[in-house]
Amino acid sequence: MLPAPTGTGIVFRRTDLDGFEVEAVSKNVARVSYATSLMKQGVLISTTEHALSAFIGMGIDNAIVELDNLELPILDGSAKPFVEMIQKAGIRRQRRPRKYLKIRRELEWREANKFIAVYPADTYSVSYSINFPHPLIGKETFEVQLSNGSYLRQIAAARTFGSREDEQAMRNMGLIRGASRENCIVLTRTGLENGPLRFPDEFVRHKVLDLIGDLALLGKQILGKVIADRAGHAMHTALVSRLLRDKTLWEEVTVSAAEEAHVPAFSNAQAAAGSLA
Repeated sequence: MLPAPTGTGIVFRRTDLDGFEVEAVSKNVARVSYATSLMKQGVLISTTEHALSAFIGMGIDNAIVELDNLELPILDGSAKPFVEMIQKAGIRRQRRPRKYLKIRRELEWREANKFIAVYPADTYSVSYSINFPHPLIGKETFEVQLSNGSYLRQIAAARTFGSREDEQAMRNMGLIRGASRENCIVLTRTGLENGPLRFPDEFVRHKVLDLIGDLALLGKQILGKVIADRAGHAMHTALVSRLLRDKTLWEEVTVSAAEEAHVPAFSNAQAAAGSLA
């Protein structure tokens, strides 16, 4: 992870392809299944959501991420290692005021039993519900206000999860190539292969983590309330596309120091844009 000037946004740079850059924006979304991938001129960047989630949670607007392969490392299956990298590097406040995408009108979208929506609000909050037919999961709901370091305390460490029964089918699709018991919660029919959980409701917290990362593809932090029910990456990124297509749903705003107390106080609470130190 490298510092970047104001206005850069988050950019992925393939060092194995002469430094080719792929911006983390909606127009570069390539495919979405069990992870969110970006593509530009045939160059792929896979599994972007955990790193993007960490940037939003830590208040980073501008950074360059160098990688020498098509997929970001899964690390421990959460955003925590990325957060720790940001903390180690330090955060530099930049002079240009941060621009927010402030929701002005609600947008709701339902698909069978799946639902996602965003509503006007003066802060950034996420509420997520899941319902998995597994004795350790079932129905879970978690809501978080992204303020005062809540991302670091409540979201960042939540790991991805998967079923042992689905493993081979996913590997046959070219997915989860780096998955192991060290970086994924592995579910059996009745329990866990590897425990304990980091949170009693770690499963839904990871869905919140993913959603925050996917919404980073708006290119700006939002001011709004997001509600999702069994949505998944495809609906997350579709919400981004629908928002960007209809400019009557939002407006771009900056926040002065005087207004700072009324906007999401990320872990480095500041209205100015942030980059790595």
